[in-house]
Amino acid sequence: MANKKILLGLTTTPDSDWRGKVKEIDRLGIKEIALFPTFLKTAERNELYGLLEKTRLESIPHVHIRGEDMPLAEMDYFVKKYHTEVFNTHSPREFPINYDYSKYKQLIYLENSNFIPDENEINLLGNGLCVDFSHWDSGLKAKWPGYESFEKLVTKFPVGCAHISAMTNAITYWVNGWPAYESHTFKKLKQFDYIKKYLQYLPNIISMELENSFEEQLKVQAYLEKIIN
Repeated sequence: MANKKILLGLTTTPDSDWRGKVKEIDRLGIKEIALFPTFLKTAERNELYGLLEKTRLESIPHVHIRGEDMPLAEMDYFVKKYHTEVFNTHSPREFPINYDYSKYKQLIYLENSNFIPDENEINLLGNGLCVDFSHWDSGLKAKWPGYESFEKLVTKFPVGCAHISAMTNAITYWVNGWPAYESHTFKKLKQFDYIKKYLQYLPNIISMELENSFEEQLKVQAYLEKIIN
């Protein structure tokens, strides 16, 4: 598994200091990241892109697109400037997709959450699955609908990229009446040991979806590399 790339994740969830992470890039000598601009509307995304351009960042192999207000031009921007290799999105039944992304269909992979994309959506919109392994593990633990057969879907379609977050023993939130056990903030490295159960399904591009600083994520990256490689 030596060819697998584990990327630091620049997330933009409410508890993620995305501006602070940008400041860490040059201080820590970071050259590539995964980008999750999914909580930012257009004006803030433009601010983020401007800040990134002032760093020495070289590549963003994986971007989580935001279908409701992210035009095709933004995807062009990532591919041309940061050599983006894969994009992920959710089922349009979960979050709207308001643009024709067919130009990049071969680079798009649909993500599972508590809501699993169906085969028709995968075939129509993308090239396979972006497996969020913490959602998968939480789905099995909490018996979310559909996860009893999710492994069959994973074996049927290419897995082009992945998300990894922390797993806890306690309920972290509730979604549609079901408990969840994953977290975008880790406290102990052992919260990533669950990934050992899924090694055979890991793709070559694995992105950490974490709110923790890049300095903290570097510790996770090193820990996961020992597990995976």
